[in-house]
Amino acid sequence: MENTPIFFADGESPKMIDAFKKAQETFKYFWRELSWEYRRIVPALDVACVKLAFTQEINNDTVVEHMWINDINFDGEKIKGILVNDPDELTNVANGDYVEIPSNQISDWLFVTQDKTYGGFTIQAIRSEMNETEREEHDEAWGLNFGDYNDILVAYEQKENPENLIEHPMSRNMQESLVEFVKSNPNELTAQDELGYTFLHREAIAGNSTIVKVLLESGADKNAKTYNDKTPLDFAKELKWEHVIEAL
Repeated sequence: MENTPIFFADGESPKMIDAFKKAQETFKYFWRELSWEYRRIVPALDVACVKLAFTQEINNDTVVEHMWINDINFDGEKIKGILVNDPDELTNVANGDYVEIPSNQISDWLFVTQDKTYGGFTIQAIRSEMNETEREEHDEAWGLNFGDYNDILVAYEQKENPENLIEHPMSRNMQESLVEFVKSNPNELTAQDELGYTFLHREAIAGNSTIVKVLLESGADKNAKTYNDKTPLDFAKELKWEHVIEAL
């Protein structure tokens, strides 16, 4: 994210502010994984949630609470989803509310698959201050094994397959079937959703360079703009997807 984090409460520890920054820098991997999850027939993720900084002016003071949302969508600018926490002080949101929050208010993200956690930077910052027993109790309360707080993963099987940090394996695997799909459904190349996003916009946001290349070769317009005047390249640059910037 190019936006600087600006919604962090006074008195946050340096370790926590560092966790917020890392979460923002790597959020694109969370969204890439979730964008594929939404296409899977059999779900692969056990958990997928994002923590955001919610703010409200109370008695001339900006109160900040970091809370989790799920059922997430992302348009390259705003995170959308359902709040799953009860606020302590804020009265402008409630558990179960649909929210749309700018991406520079991300403070953490987490997805879990095959008993491994990815992300969870603020959680690991908290766990790093605990002793072994406290960490075990903490993980038991979550029902998850958070592993080593010094070794936070961001992409599926990134150690076994370092290329997964560059591109999601499903993007590479879907190349041939996408070529056939676009031949049979040429209208998909030009169709725009209610915000003006094309197929190419969505794949650029998700960092799927193989799919971006197939769409370009099939005649997708790389200069297409959303109703907010954003091209696919604009989003790729904002999210620092180098391999997609190159393709575009």
